[in-house]
Amino acid sequence: MSASADPTRLAEIGDLPLRSGAVLRRARLAYVGYGRLAADGRNAILLTHGYTSSHLFAAPQSAGVAAEGSWSALVGPGRAIDTDRHFVVSSNLLGSSYGSTAPKTDNPATGRPYGPDFPALALPDMILAQRRLLEGLGVRGLKAVVGPSYGGFQAFTWAIEQPDFVRGIVAAVSGLRSPGSLDMDALERRYAAVPGWNGGRHHGSDAMKPLMATMREETLRNYGIEAELAGRFPDAAARAAEIARIARAWAEDFDPLSMLVLGRAANAYDAGPGLARIRARVLYVLSRSDKLFPPSLAPATMRALQAAGADARYAEIDSDHGHLASGTDAAKWAPALREFLDGLPG
Repeated sequence: MSASADPTRLAEIGDLPLRSGAVLRRARLAYVGYGRLAADGRNAILLTHGYTSSHLFAAPQSAGVAAEGSWSALVGPGRAIDTDRHFVVSSNLLGSSYGSTAPKTDNPATGRPYGPDFPALALPDMILAQRRLLEGLGVRGLKAVVGPSYGGFQAFTWAIEQPDFVRGIVAAVSGLRSPGSLDMDALERRYAAVPGWNGGRHHGSDAMKPLMATMREETLRNYGIEAELAGRFPDAAARAAEIARIARAWAEDFDPLSMLVLGRAANAYDAGPGLARIRARVLYVLSRSDKLFPPSLAPATMRALQAAGADARYAEIDSDHGHLASGTDAAKWAPALREFLDGLPG
């Protein structure tokens, strides 16, 4: 089945115990699946998306998907992540805005959106939720976990938290810890300045959408979208209009509270202390022009992985597309991705 033909599905994963000590009742994850699961349940690849992206980031480009660089050129029949050979599951993050249990979800205890009462999440909570999803689908082991940016955080966390379940990870435009640029207190103050924020009980109102669109434009420019769009929109005014259109489309769906929940989890993420637990092979990929995770991170990251005994290799994308390069310049690293996946056991 092609990426474009497989609709979002919802998996009920039950009551989920969190690292904070809280329990998320009747949790669910949104996901899409491509390809077929082998009889032994071990040909699966898990795709993990970025901070404000969705599980549809490997689908054909749309306003929401293109905003963070579609991976559609990497996933499909005969592509680097080959859906003729693998069962590929792309999972929405717990706490995200695209169907998984999140702040805008109704709290079973009250029948109203969780809002600011949504419990704090940690990366291991997200991985436990994905493990339940996969087991419910019959997956008995992952060939690989593959993702960009926040998806790379998930890949490293999978290798640490579930070392016997995953044989390889690919962390693209990512790192062993958050880049330190996510000031959640400042973000919450920015939200609070909007009439209608109501302490985070804004659900049912459009009050936050203009600010969210503005913030999205800022983020996309920082990610390098100007370079990515320059070929299709050589006129600066037309390019600005396209960026504004993409940002408005994203702001229609993305909940500001999800940014806080996921951002705080990212700030607490640090894979360094757990590297010795990694048994999976590692492919670490950065973009030459990425400001968020610059190639200067590579030497220290590779030394840390190798010192911990991890079988790790590095690839660099020679791209002007910054943080978006893993998707928008997919052809420049697809051979390295294919070679890595082909070399994994099983």
